[in-house]
Amino acid sequence: MAAKLDFNVEQIDPITMTGNEVVCQRDMMSPYVWRLDNGLYAMLVRAVPRPGESGDTGTIWYATSTDGLRFTATDAPVLSPGPGPDDIGGCEDPTPVFRPDGSVVIYYTGVDETRSHGEMLYAVGPSIDRLEKMGVAMPNTPSQGNIKEATVDRTKNGGWRMFFEYAHHEASRVGLAVSDDIAGPWTDEHDPFAPRSDSWDNWHLSTGPLLTIDKDMPVMFYNGATHDARWRIGWVAFDAEYTQVVARGVEPLITPPPEADRTATDIAFAASVVVVDDQIWLYYSLWDTHLYRAIIRRST
Repeated sequence: MAAKLDFNVEQIDPITMTGNEVVCQRDMMSPYVWRLDNGLYAMLVRAVPRPGESGDTGTIWYATSTDGLRFTATDAPVLSPGPGPDDIGGCEDPTPVFRPDGSVVIYYTGVDETRSHGEMLYAVGPSIDRLEKMGVAMPNTPSQGNIKEATVDRTKNGGWRMFFEYAHHEASRVGLAVSDDIAGPWTDEHDPFAPRSDSWDNWHLSTGPLLTIDKDMPVMFYNGATHDARWRIGWVAFDAEYTQVVARGVEPLITPPPEADRTATDIAFAASVVVVDDQIWLYYSLWDTHLYRAIIRRST
């Protein structure tokens, strides 16, 4: 029987970024935000050349904030393209996972020289500013191409789960892999959920962040779209070990504001969740250019 669960948006605020002109003159996507022990907020974010500008498909920057809304970036990216071929075209979609000793594993998408092929890569280090690229974390296969957008969690029983987006038959899908360790190796499992033919997420699916305040019923704020790639943010809930779906929202939780031009980019894309006191903060991007925070209310 489906669990009784729902979510509603109470407030939406824009995210601002200050820093040197190298980062501030780029568009922003994939804001992965978490809270530090000292009460500050930290963010890894993909900075993208604006339309008409040439160059890489993204660099990954670190920024901090006192309020979770106004962030200041460091003077240099923490992950940049190259020198190896796996990410010479760009670095995208950062997901940090912290070990008990404070060291970090960052999963990210590496784009090759053609700008058309991606791989799930990872870097490790004692801190965010001292990373070593380790290569491929989850290799593409003939049936799963352009693997990217990692979301990682440790289950109630101690196992690791990695959700990822992959390409299959001209559509994006969400896959699931399991491991006994934070850095893999990862073993591919079943797809955790599928598109719904009669809904707003009838063609494309992509991973989003996990809300794990209830380890018996973790919730993913995922990204879904129609065939023409009009992306919205929804939610889906799982059992404790991610073996089955126990609830799923009918309507999108977040939809981009309407644009007069139907050919304009029509994308809302969730990236991270932070729980502050009794509030759920969902960080996402709109139009692949700007960052926002939504305050979400959970009801049962």
